[in-house]
Amino acid sequence: MVKLAAKCILAGDPAVGKTALAQIFRSDGTHFQKNYTLELFIFDSAGKELFSEMLDKLWESPNVLCLVYDVTSEQSFSNCSKWLEKARAQVLGTTLPGVLVGNKTDLASRRAVDPAQAQAWALGQGLECFETSVKEMENCEAPFRCLATQFLHLYRDKVELFQGLV
Repeated sequence: MVKLAAKCILAGDPAVGKTALAQIFRSDGTHFQKNYTLELFIFDSAGKELFSEMLDKLWESPNVLCLVYDVTSEQSFSNCSKWLEKARAQVLGTTLPGVLVGNKTDLASRRAVDPAQAQAWALGQGLECFETSVKEMENCEAPFRCLATQFLHLYRDKVELFQGLV
């Protein structure tokens, strides 16, 4: 059995639910069914600019990206472009698989971001798109399952490339 380890950057504005999403995923790994061993080392980044210099070291060489926004905040969605640019700057010349996660779907009456708008933006950026409610524990595993699958495909592609060179 192959054991893989991936560095996952969790990025987004303050208070969008990054930490809560990571905690709910880590606390209930029994629902993360797999037939291989993959460790996601999740680096939860503070969304405040104050911490941006400290984050530079943590963000070095990520393997996958989880971009999180609050579905009740148009600004948090708009800022995803900035967070994506910052993450991709860490891996120039290589692919950075990732997901866009709209959190806080339990606040449906306060929704400000249209799901179709988020889906279209994500696809345009090469990201998979998900919506979650950490509060209601809805769909919290799916983004990480997708990231693990994306990383596994990237790993297999690199193995094939290497085998082709030998």
